[in-house]
Amino acid sequence: MLDLTALWAAIKRRKAWIVVPTVAALGLSFLAVNLVTPRYTGEARLLLESRSGFYALPGQSAPDNAGQFDAEAVQSQVQVIMSRDLAREAIKRIGLVGNPEFDSGAGTLGALRKIAVMIGLGSHPADRSPEERVLEKYYDRLLVYPVGRSRIVSIEFTSQDRALAAKAANTIAETYLEFQEAAKQDNARSASAWLSTTIEPLRKRVTDAEAKVEEFRAKHGLFAGPNNTNITSQQLADLSTQLSAARSQQADAQAKAGLIRDAIKQGRTFEIPDVANNDLIRRLIEQRVNLRAQIAAESRSLLPGHPRIKELNAQLADLEGQLRAAAERTVRTLENEAKIAGQRVESFQAALDGQKKNVVTANDSEVQLRALELEARTLREQLEQYMQRYRETVARDTLNGAPADARIISRAVEPIDPSFPKKLPIVLVSTLATFLIALATIVTRELLNGQARPLPQAPRGPRWVSVGEEEETKADEPAPERPRRDSVAGLLTHAGRLGQIRLDLERPEETLAALAERTEEAPRGLAPVVLVLDGGGEGAARPRELAELLAQRCRCILVDLARDDDHGEPGFSELLAGEALFSDIIMREPGSRLHGIGPGRAGREAVFAAPDLVDVALEALCETYDWVLVAAASNDESAMLEPVARRAQGGLVMSGQPGNGHALEAAYRLSELVKAPVSLVLDAERAAPMARMAQDAPLEV
Repeated sequence: MLDLTALWAAIKRRKAWIVVPTVAALGLSFLAVNLVTPRYTGEARLLLESRSGFYALPGQSAPDNAGQFDAEAVQSQVQVIMSRDLAREAIKRIGLVGNPEFDSGAGTLGALRKIAVMIGLGSHPADRSPEERVLEKYYDRLLVYPVGRSRIVSIEFTSQDRALAAKAANTIAETYLEFQEAAKQDNARSASAWLSTTIEPLRKRVTDAEAKVEEFRAKHGLFAGPNNTNITSQQLADLSTQLSAARSQQADAQAKAGLIRDAIKQGRTFEIPDVANNDLIRRLIEQRVNLRAQIAAESRSLLPGHPRIKELNAQLADLEGQLRAAAERTVRTLENEAKIAGQRVESFQAALDGQKKNVVTANDSEVQLRALELEARTLREQLEQYMQRYRETVARDTLNGAPADARIISRAVEPIDPSFPKKLPIVLVSTLATFLIALATIVTRELLNGQARPLPQAPRGPRWVSVGEEEETKADEPAPERPRRDSVAGLLTHAGRLGQIRLDLERPEETLAALAERTEEAPRGLAPVVLVLDGGGEGAARPRELAELLAQRCRCILVDLARDDDHGEPGFSELLAGEALFSDIIMREPGSRLHGIGPGRAGREAVFAAPDLVDVALEALCETYDWVLVAAASNDESAMLEPVARRAQGGLVMSGQPGNGHALEAAYRLSELVKAPVSLVLDAERAAPMARMAQDAPLEV
C-alpha cells in the first residue's frame, strides 16, 4: 500500500523535472522531423498464378490446379525477387550506379573517409564493382513481402526522389517477370534439345522391335485372324463347332429311326411325320382308302366269298405290304444317316484332338510373341510421348509461348506523402515517452527514499502519545520526570506502556499511523495480533468500527470473542474442535471488505479452554492477513485472556471518553498481561480535552 497523497505532493513539487524535459523533447522532435530529408516509397504488386500456355499445346487441356500457390511457394518467389542476380539487373536498368544516394563511390572521398581507408578501417569504393557498391543500399531500401494470406506480393522501394521510388518498384517487378519467362524458355530449349537427341535412337529401337515381332510370327505361323485371334485357335474353335453339329445330327437320326421302328411294331406307322410326309406312302394310302371304299360298296350286295370281294381284299393286302416296306425303307434311310453322322463325329473328334495338340505346342511360341509385342508396344508409346513433348517444348520456345507465372496487378505511381519521417506520430511518441520517463524517475526516487511507502511499523518503546503529537522521541533524550500516581496521567506513565489513540473516521490515516506506531513488529514478518477490549463507555466506538477502518486500507480480520453468538453458526470453537475449516467460519458482510470469525456454537469458554490450538490458529491467520484483531470483553478474567495476550503485539481498550474509569481499569489490567504497548482508543471529538483532564482528574479504581 503506497501513500498516494505523499506521492502526488512529491510530483507537484518536482513538476519542473517533468515539464522541462517534455517541452524540450517536443521542440527537438519537431525540429528533427522538419530538418530530416524526406523519403518516398513506391509500391508495385504482383499476383502469382499459373499462366501455362496450354492453348499452344495440341491435345492438352487446362490443368485442374491452375493458379494455385501455397504459402511456401509464395515465400520462395519473394526470395527470388530479392536474389542478387535480379538485383544486379535491376540496378542497371534503374540507373543507381553514380547516384550519390546509393553509390558510395560517386563524387570525391571526404577527409575522414580517406583517413579510414589509409589506416585499414574501411575499403576504397574503387575496389568493388559499381553494382556491388550499390547492392547494400539497394537492399536497405527494398522491401518485398506477401500481402496477408493471399498470393499477392508487394514490392516497395524507398528513395529521396519520388520519381525514382516509383520507377524502381516497377522496374523490379518487370525484371522479375522477364526472369521468369527466360527461365521457362531455357527449360523448354534444354528439354527440346534432349528430346531431339533421344527420339531418333528410340525410333530405331521401335522399328527393330516391331520387325522382330513380325519375323517371329511368320516363323512359327502365329498369324492373326479376325478379332485378333491366331489361326490355330480359330481352327480349333471351328472343329469344335462342326463336331457338335455332327453329334447333334447323329443323335437326331438315331432317335427318329427308333421311333419309326416302335411305331411299325405297334401299327402306328402313319403317325410319324417323316413317314407321313413321304410322297409314295401318301399315294399308297390314298389307294388303300379308295380300295376300302370299293370293298365297302361291294359288300352291300356281295358276300365275303364272292370272287370280287376276294380280289379287292387281295389288292388291299398288297397295298398294306407296300406301305410297310416304304416305312422300313425310311427307317433304314435314317439309320444310314445316323451311321454317316457317327463317322463324321469320329472324323471331327480325331481332327479336334490333333488340333489341340497343335495349340498346346503353339502356346510357348505365343508367349514369346506376346513378350515381343509388349516390348514393341512399350517402345512405341514412349516414342509417341517423347514426340508429343517435343512438339510442346517447341511451342513454348516460341515468342510469348511460356508466360511468367505472375502478372502485375498494381503499378507504382509517384507518391505524394513521404513515408519517412511521420511527423505527427514521431512528435507525439517522443513527447509522451519523455513525459513517462520523467514521471517514472520521480516516482522511483520517492519510493527509494521511502517517502511513499506503506504505514511505518518501527520498534516501540515506553512512551506517552498525546493527541496531535507529531514529533518523535529520540533514543538519547533523557527520561521524563516520574509523574504523580494520584492522576490519570500518573497511572499511564507509571504503567510505561499505556497510551491513547484517536479514532477519527474522517481522517483515517492519522488513526492508522498511530495504531501502527503503538504496535510491535510480529516475528518472521507475520501480521500483528492486536487484542481489543470493549471499554463499555456510553457512545464509545466498537471493535468492529476500528476493524472496518483497517479493512479499507489492508487485509484485516476480526475474531469476535466479546460475546457468545446466538445464531448457531459455526465459528472459532468448531475450528479448534476440527469440525470446520477456515473457509467455513470466515464470513464477510455485504458491502464490506472486513472478514470476521465468531465464537461458534460452543461459545467463548470453549475457545479460551484450548490455548495451544488458539495460538496455532492465530498464527495461520497472521500468514494470510495484514492485521488480526481479537475482540474480547473488558470484564473477562485474566486467565481467559492470557492465551491471546501472550501472542498479541499490541492491546487496545475502546474507551470512547477520557473519564471512563472502567476502561482505565481494563487497560491497566491488560498491560499486566500483554508485553506490547497498550492504548486507549478515544473518539475524535472527545480526544482533545484528554491532555487537560489527565493532569487533574484523580484516579478511582
